[in-house]
Amino acid sequence: MAARPMTLPAAISPVVVASAAAAGEGRFRLGVFLAALTAALLIQIGANFANDLFDFKKGADTEARTGPVRVTQAGWVSEGQMVRATALVLGLAFLVGLFLVWVGGWPVLAVGLASIAGALAYTGGPWPLAYHGLGDLFVFIFFGLVAVVTTYYLHTGQVTALAFALAVPVGLIVTDILVVNNLRDIATDRKAGKRTLAVRLGDRATRYQYVLFLVIAYLVPVGLRLAGWVGAAWWLPALSLPLAWRLARTVLAGTQGPALNRVLKGTGQLHLLYGLLLGASLLWPR
Repeated sequence: MAARPMTLPAAISPVVVASAAAAGEGRFRLGVFLAALTAALLIQIGANFANDLFDFKKGADTEARTGPVRVTQAGWVSEGQMVRATALVLGLAFLVGLFLVWVGGWPVLAVGLASIAGALAYTGGPWPLAYHGLGDLFVFIFFGLVAVVTTYYLHTGQVTALAFALAVPVGLIVTDILVVNNLRDIATDRKAGKRTLAVRLGDRATRYQYVLFLVIAYLVPVGLRLAGWVGAAWWLPALSLPLAWRLARTVLAGTQGPALNRVLKGTGQLHLLYGLLLGASLLWPR
């Protein structure tokens, strides 16, 4: 449960999209795909473990929270056990990453170390990012831009405008997972002194933020087609629109508390579905 399965699509979609883009150009590398996917999942799980631990230590996770159970706060594991679990998972991510460093060189090492450090600094350290309203930006950068562009680079040895463009919808929808999580927790986060962007913006603006990110994500494939970067299957991501529409309506309806947990789960599913469909569109001849 501490691994937070609902958030794991955040690690899968960027690798799938970047790998599909490389495959569409005839430069797919199976070893890179498997290693990048494994490392991404391990970093995501490690970040979730660290978040479980540090939010408990800082008083953000209490019995008053309305989200899924946090194992440290619930007393299911001790702080020491969670520290060891976090170190183990991030250590494994580092070991897997050594293969990727061998493939991509020192830039990949820098990205990998920054990703591991970011996983810890998100809610830990003397100036935790999530507590100062920077969580959304962190997620967009590392689970969108960095994840997609780095994976594409590992396959192709290049960094292109296409890779950055593909990272935008991936990053926006994965950020929406955090947006709805923080929307649900506004009251308890404010009480704990956790100044997330949702706390700073307020309830109504955070709901608009969620929908705005979805709108932009679904406009990107249109731009990709106009730029000639995708083929006739550019419209495939639109097949996920019914799910996005239902989620947006639920958020705009003012849904509160535990009911937002269903939106959280649905947003994770949307991120994976959108990523798979976007990836499939990239395999189509231009």
